[in-house]
Amino acid sequence: MNQFRFSRRPDIGDKVKVSFEFFPPKTDEMEARLWDTVTRLEPLKPKFVSVTYGAGGSTRERTARTIGRILNETSLTPAAHMTCVDAARHQVDAVIQEFVDMGVKRFVALRGDPAAGVGTAYRPHPDGYANGAELVGALKDAGDFDISVSAYPEKHPESPDFATDIDMLKRKVDNGATRAITQFFFDNDLYERYVERARRAGIYIPIVPGILPVHNFTQVANFSARCGALVPAWLAERFDGLQNDPQTHALVASAVAAEQVLDLVERGVGDFHFYTMNRADLVFAICHMIGIRSHEAEVAGSAAA
Repeated sequence: MNQFRFSRRPDIGDKVKVSFEFFPPKTDEMEARLWDTVTRLEPLKPKFVSVTYGAGGSTRERTARTIGRILNETSLTPAAHMTCVDAARHQVDAVIQEFVDMGVKRFVALRGDPAAGVGTAYRPHPDGYANGAELVGALKDAGDFDISVSAYPEKHPESPDFATDIDMLKRKVDNGATRAITQFFFDNDLYERYVERARRAGIYIPIVPGILPVHNFTQVANFSARCGALVPAWLAERFDGLQNDPQTHALVASAVAAEQVLDLVERGVGDFHFYTMNRADLVFAICHMIGIRSHEAEVAGSAAA
């Protein structure tokens, strides 16, 4: 596939639902940027927003604080990420209960990357949950939650083949997962084939595409190589020569992501999860381009009429 195919229909914005992912800030400056992002995106009325959680609870306090602010200061519905890397079962269970006590009813259950980083060997904690499927089971035992899990259109880098990868997703579903969110991808044909594989395996939960706006093509290309995501030649050509032209880079990035989403809508997809990187402008522009209007814009439009 050289590029996406799509046509713009005026009713697309009414049919598309979005969710956003944030990560907990490490500094005061990053916290300010996060809340600028939350404020900017909240009027788009996402289905939910998720907040990431570091391996072994490395961002536990910051994640909890971010989720608490979302619950108390916004109209958004937060989903707490949970991982089982470098943590015993009782530690994971305690964190689940902490989020439940805060009022969290949605979770994103992930095994998590190896503590040494993407591409290194994963070793389960001897007293911990071994994988994402076991973590989903623990969440389901703790309450009737909405549980999202990960899915990999190009298969997980550690999976020897697609059959093994799909089998793990099936185990997550059997243990109580209600939705799968994919790792980012740039070739929609790969996503479509992955969904077909999942359906043939008896997996019928929604498989939501994860969309990554390209804030920095060089960084995205390097990360994609580490996690096994294809960067098509046509995509590299779009960003060629824009390393020192951030304004044009942002315009191209918005157009590329909007094209990808609209092409997926043409293929029957209605839900999308955006990896925001705690930056609002590209995500807001993409949503606008696909027809999602903010509540503030609706109010302003009514007043003008």
